Amino acid sequence: MTEPKPKIFALIIFIIGVFMSALDNGIISSALSTINYAFNVSEVQGTWGVTLYTLGMAISTPIAGKLADRYGRKKLFLIEIAIFALGSLMVALSANFPMFLAARVLQSFGGGGIFIIASSHIISTYPKEKQGGLLGALGAINGIASVVGPNIGSLVLNVSGHWSWLFLINLPIAVFVLIAGTMAIPETKAAHGGNLDFKGLIFLTFGILSFMLAIANIQSQAFLSSLATPQVFIFLILGVIFFIIFSQIEKHIKGKVEPFLPYNLIRNSGFLLTLFMGLLSGTLIAIFVFIPSFVEHRYGISASNSGIWMSGIGLGSIIGAGVGGTLVNKFGATKSLVISGILSTLGFTLITFLSPTTTWFLVSSTLAGIGFGMLMGAPFQVLMSEIAGEKQNGVALGTLSVSRQVGLTLAPTIYATLVQGGFANFVSDKLSHISGTAGIHAGQSVENLYVQIRHLTGTAHTQALAAFQQTAQMAYQNMFFVSIIASVLILIGGFYLYKHNF
Repeated sequence: MTEPKPKIFALIIFIIGVFMSALDNGIISSALSTINYAFNVSEVQGTWGVTLYTLGMAISTPIAGKLADRYGRKKLFLIEIAIFALGSLMVALSANFPMFLAARVLQSFGGGGIFIIASSHIISTYPKEKQGGLLGALGAINGIASVVGPNIGSLVLNVSGHWSWLFLINLPIAVFVLIAGTMAIPETKAAHGGNLDFKGLIFLTFGILSFMLAIANIQSQAFLSSLATPQVFIFLILGVIFFIIFSQIEKHIKGKVEPFLPYNLIRNSGFLLTLFMGLLSGTLIAIFVFIPSFVEHRYGISASNSGIWMSGIGLGSIIGAGVGGTLVNKFGATKSLVISGILSTLGFTLITFLSPTTTWFLVSSTLAGIGFGMLMGAPFQVLMSEIAGEKQNGVALGTLSVSRQVGLTLAPTIYATLVQGGFANFVSDKLSHISGTAGIHAGQSVENLYVQIRHLTGTAHTQALAAFQQTAQMAYQNMFFVSIIASVLILIGGFYLYKHNF
């Protein structure tokens, strides 16, 4: 039986909104240098445009999910779209860097709830046998946006000549979604019987903010030592304190107040394990950032062509998101987690130990992409909605999204530390034995070392390049090994949940 056209059109509107918000995360990466130059700020300062957006998304996601369940998903979705559009306009019109950062925060408050509300709409509107495929489609949209975002950004930047158009293109899309959504999206909300838990909301917000600020202050080139710096450990301690206070508030709520994150979920082992696996899935998605550098350093592919070799893992993740939804409909969420864990483990194992050529890497990375692409869509969301129930669905999905965002934020620092550590003794151990390389000194970034080696000539160039690629294989091997561990833990977690009938 086919779905009514109004129902399909409403779903298309949600998908367009999800694509718009997901695209923004990738599209800005193509213009970071241009934006930094326009505002005359350093690279470190420039990254706060991304960091603050991440912080805002992490804070607003569970809040939007809870408010949507309570006051109406259509209403909150349209409000989120409007805030995102206003933030996009303010970013484009920013006259200075502080205004740019403030506008990015506003934009993030709008973007944080779009995906979660769309997911909640599917779960509340469609029968269970169709939810997996549709949630998988939403995950595929996120995957597509993350892959094509940098390419679209570069195209818009080249055509328009100014970075502001990267954000102005959101406005006509947002206007269409607002008008069409007002007319076509039905209103849905979860049943509730109490006042909103504002006290819990405040402490949860400060807890998330503290942890995300701690992660943002970790330095990749001095990972362990930076953990001991005040700007990291103080925020970590504050985060723990705020979350303890939050859990106690939720535990002792009485009367007509409706808990923000019900204590029965906090005590639920399946809920907590799903959050942990969501965090691990975020660490796998973060691999995208390092694929071009790996291909360039390991196989000698030029920087201009290295992005092409993301095609396998990118296409695989898109296929995996769709397949994941189908598997959830057929086998259930926990079995799908086990299957995706197996594929992801196998793919990253092949990348780590059995990819001597780019062809092998393309095959291995596609398999890995299919595995973790399955995790981006249906399995986690369906599992979380089943654990939480319809009444608590929005906040549960929002919390899951935050856990994934934490993994996605933390992983690049860990990966960069492992890669940099793999090259720590490269100059003294490898280059010191090659004549003609005395001018290359230790303590540089991996990219700078590679550039200097490429400028060598004759035998020195050949020997140094071979040594560099050999070292790159081992250095990046450490990074991919972390992905193997994450995949295995997801596999074990999925098997545990399956055995215990979650």
